[in-house]
Amino acid sequence: MSTSEKSYHHHDLRAALLTAAIESLEAGESFSLRAVARRAGVSPTAPYRHFADRDALDSAVAVEGFKDLRADLRAALGDVAEPAGAEEAVSALGVAYVAFALRRPAVFRLMFGNQCDEANSERVQASEQLHDVLNRAIESLFPGANISSLSTALWSMAHGLAFLHLDGKLRPTPADEVAARVQSAVAAVFALHGTSSDTSLP
Repeated sequence: MSTSEKSYHHHDLRAALLTAAIESLEAGESFSLRAVARRAGVSPTAPYRHFADRDALDSAVAVEGFKDLRADLRAALGDVAEPAGAEEAVSALGVAYVAFALRRPAVFRLMFGNQCDEANSERVQASEQLHDVLNRAIESLFPGANISSLSTALWSMAHGLAFLHLDGKLRPTPADEVAARVQSAVAAVFALHGTSSDTSLP
């Protein structure tokens, strides 16, 4: 056991390994248990005390991402001045979602890059808790709406905007322009409210 490992308590070592994994991902470095151990300054075998393999480490990083994104969304809702209108609240959620994706692109891609392993209860629960933030907000903002369908629609818009910026289809900087673009997209959708459903194309 290395001196660095001795200085870690059991849970501190896991946290240090996750921090090293996230830093390694975002830096575009080779991502493996050995590489993460090297960045954390511990022995090559240390990660195996907490992660059985690379997939287990991937899931643990994804869980941290889901938790952090959930916290960002809740904070965004908390920052909206009362009484908040639906458009303002949805815009705040969208801006926070896209900002997280641009701030931590590698983690964001890992979070949504593959389907949650149903056998990994922690990852499934973290994903569900993230969606619960949106569902609860929609239930409060749109009483009587089909929560599941509307949640999917609004998440799809935010997720699509996130990847359009990540993939360079939309300019990812500066942050205030990105926020304004997201707000404009949300405003455009809300402007459709009241448009007659029998309006036909020319």
